[in-house]
Amino acid sequence: MAQLDINLTRAAVFQPSTWNAEAQTIEAVISTFADVVRRDSKGAYLERLDPAGLNLSGLEGAPLLDGHRTESARDVIGSITGHRFEGGKLLATIRLSGAADAAPIVARIAEGTVRGVSIGYRVSKWTEEIDPETKTRIRKAVAWMINEASAVPIGADRGARFRSGDIQMTTENEEKAQTRQEIRAIARSANLPADWADAHIDADATVTDVRAAAFEEIQKRGKALPVIKVGQANDDPAQVRTRAADALAFRMVGGDFPAASREFVGMSLRDIAADCLTRSGESVRGMSADDLFQRSLTTSDFPVLVSNAMGKVAAQAYQAAESPLKALARQRTLPNFKESTSIRIGEMGRLEEMTESGEFKHTNRAESGEVMRLKTFGRAINVSRKLLIDDDLNLLGDMTAAMGQAAAQTEAEEMVAMLTGNPDLSDGTPVFDASRGNSVSGAPSALSETALSAARKHMRTVKGLDGKTTIAATPKYLVVSPDLETSAEKLLASIYAATTDDVAAFAGKLTLVVEPRLTGNTWYVLADPAQVPSLQYGYLAAAQGVQIQRQEAWNTLGLQYRAFLDFGSGWLDWRGAYRAAGA
Repeated sequence: MAQLDINLTRAAVFQPSTWNAEAQTIEAVISTFADVVRRDSKGAYLERLDPAGLNLSGLEGAPLLDGHRTESARDVIGSITGHRFEGGKLLATIRLSGAADAAPIVARIAEGTVRGVSIGYRVSKWTEEIDPETKTRIRKAVAWMINEASAVPIGADRGARFRSGDIQMTTENEEKAQTRQEIRAIARSANLPADWADAHIDADATVTDVRAAAFEEIQKRGKALPVIKVGQANDDPAQVRTRAADALAFRMVGGDFPAASREFVGMSLRDIAADCLTRSGESVRGMSADDLFQRSLTTSDFPVLVSNAMGKVAAQAYQAAESPLKALARQRTLPNFKESTSIRIGEMGRLEEMTESGEFKHTNRAESGEVMRLKTFGRAINVSRKLLIDDDLNLLGDMTAAMGQAAAQTEAEEMVAMLTGNPDLSDGTPVFDASRGNSVSGAPSALSETALSAARKHMRTVKGLDGKTTIAATPKYLVVSPDLETSAEKLLASIYAATTDDVAAFAGKLTLVVEPRLTGNTWYVLADPAQVPSLQYGYLAAAQGVQIQRQEAWNTLGLQYRAFLDFGSGWLDWRGAYRAAGA
């Protein structure tokens, strides 16, 4: 065995780190889809994640956590910004947090001290089969999605790790090294000695043969197979709170059944409060409902659990009711409530022809700055003693969802007011003004192909901050009120053209955005915010979106919660926006 180790070491190559200190990003293999040995009431089985059944819709933007902890916002140390498949493995690009409290763990990831990656996932459909060769039971997740990834010292998936500089085998020896690693992992999982694994490695046994042999050894000895879990243990307080909160959220508003929370779904609020007290070390025998709730509100994590469930429900309702105008704007994250100025640097223009002496001419670039300030909006909600005792979760869910919808409504009204209010920019001129050429009224402004053509021509030929360079802003969004929705759909509809005169010129080129809070025949055309941003909105860095916060209730029997939103919106530039008053 020693000779084999030496040969493999000589064949090793160094894989450079993917850590980008400037962008705070790093690549990681977050799953190799390796089998994991688990155990349930039927006995030992292999859990297998089917890559074909993985729903990737929510992966980008999913959080990177510190060891699967979800106790507070400080446990989020980054987010996934991209993903790809490579050699049967799922890779992700992760942007790490620049916050001071995340710096220690970020430093360990960057230097390669912490390398393990573990994923948290939710399975909506399982299949079960028996391996015909090894006779082992296999539970396969055929419909599942990843909720989060975590930085961990050692993950259940040994191949999942940050790419922070690593020694890897060349292609010639990679398969042999991987087989050896998997055989030893099987031996550790089955509580078998190292010489047992070495004997199978020396015999060139396959992973399938070793797995079957391990199961036979376990059955012979009659010992229980150790349970291997991804992340925290099953009784970890943070994980228990998460599962119980997911169950409460499911009972409030329905949705996808949280399989991991099955034990809590049938519990009433009183049952969960009693469970929280029991886990905190208190006996609940003989307690009345009032005593139980009073004790659980002060000496257990029951209030936090309810708060987490309400936060999930509010966030779902908030996301479902978001204004379509947010897709047209650039999002910002602000550190405080002070007035923030967005500086935009003007265009460079064309390069100058060199003189015979080869002298470079210096140039100045224009700049402009528009301001935005965050404001705080909020409402309070009381969870009464009667609601707790009656276990009226539908009412609690409705009230919580209403807070999420109210937050989305607040954002929408703020952005509509900004769009229709036509405020002055830093140059003293309103956003939409005849002097800018981006505002028309009267008969020529009625929604038609001719009017859209005029808007497109203006945006294509608009000059940059230097007043000389044509920036060619490309129209992307047509924004209308419900009054113009049908007319706009007909105008943008893709039709079969019998002649060139019948061609729908703007079909597939403009995206229709209907904002129900707009009225009348006024319509707007806006450029892609990735090219020429016009609108902007922002959140406080520590509180993005609607937030649910608990406060102690002394004057009332029950719980008090409040929903608040730190939000602001404003303009960045007028060059990517066009308004027609309609007729």
